[in-house]
Amino acid sequence: MKSILLTGTAGFIGSNFVPYFLNKYKDYRLINLDMLTYAGNLDNLSECFDNDRFKFIKGDICNRELIEFIFKEYDIRGVIHFAAESHVDNSIKNPGVFIQTNVNGTFTLVDVAYKYWMNGPFNYKNDYNNCRFHHISTDEVYGTLGETGLFTETTPYAPNSPYSASKASSDMIIRAYVETYGLNAVITNCSNNYGPKQHDEKLIPTIIRNALAGNPIPIYGDGKNIRDWLYVLDHCKGIDLVYHNGIKGNTYNIGGRNERTNLEIVNRICEILDQKVPKSISYKEQITFVEDRAGHDRRYAIDATKIETRLGWRADENFDSGIIKTIDWYLAKYNI
Repeated sequence: MKSILLTGTAGFIGSNFVPYFLNKYKDYRLINLDMLTYAGNLDNLSECFDNDRFKFIKGDICNRELIEFIFKEYDIRGVIHFAAESHVDNSIKNPGVFIQTNVNGTFTLVDVAYKYWMNGPFNYKNDYNNCRFHHISTDEVYGTLGETGLFTETTPYAPNSPYSASKASSDMIIRAYVETYGLNAVITNCSNNYGPKQHDEKLIPTIIRNALAGNPIPIYGDGKNIRDWLYVLDHCKGIDLVYHNGIKGNTYNIGGRNERTNLEIVNRICEILDQKVPKSISYKEQITFVEDRAGHDRRYAIDATKIETRLGWRADENFDSGIIKTIDWYLAKYNI
């Protein structure tokens, strides 16, 4: 049985990925490492606790001694690296934590993997030839777009927030280990994810939570910032494809082709809640515009042609279907 190390799996995307991956691949043992910081919740993985191929370790990806122990103890043959500080607002207030986790943590992981799997540059140890490091990243590394155009895998990096700068740095570290040492690594850059288990601070959970509580629903600036929305399970399926079939050293953009302004998002959620949990006035009455975020990128949108044409990936959900599933999950969470 092959042991794979997955980091950051108590967070949003990782906790959706683990049950999917565990169920699909019966010959994998999944060693899960998570620090359980504010965005990590072990309850997100509760459906996996009874599976003997699931192992959870609470720990820090920056702890080299721990990472080395895990590789040796479980004979790790693959890494899928989700762990990251990921909230842009928090990165503006406290950038140091983002540099530590996203840059130094990624370096620690990839360096231990290189030294465990390889004898030296371009020289894999016997029986470790197929070990792969998959780094999960974001479209925010590309900066911001004008009214037209899409991010492709060849778009130059131009990060604007401490968060996106730290993720761009981590991508570059992975690239360096491919080019310098011949490490078998791949990178995926995704658009904005949404779906079950997302942390309450993020846009869509914030809209749903405040709407149901009767609070003002805060929208930054004029609400016309555009994001490309990707249902989290579609992202998980893309990660699976790239981890198994992606070409060494390649980057693959994963996006949902679902561009929406923040205003369109909040209006659609309010319309669905008006139907599912009606009250005397529309939830839209709670929408409140607040001061814009510092350095708020105007538009992100991904061109997913490469992963679609070369690996056969397709998003199963469009925004209209995915947002209903998401709202239903939160209604159940809040017992409504």
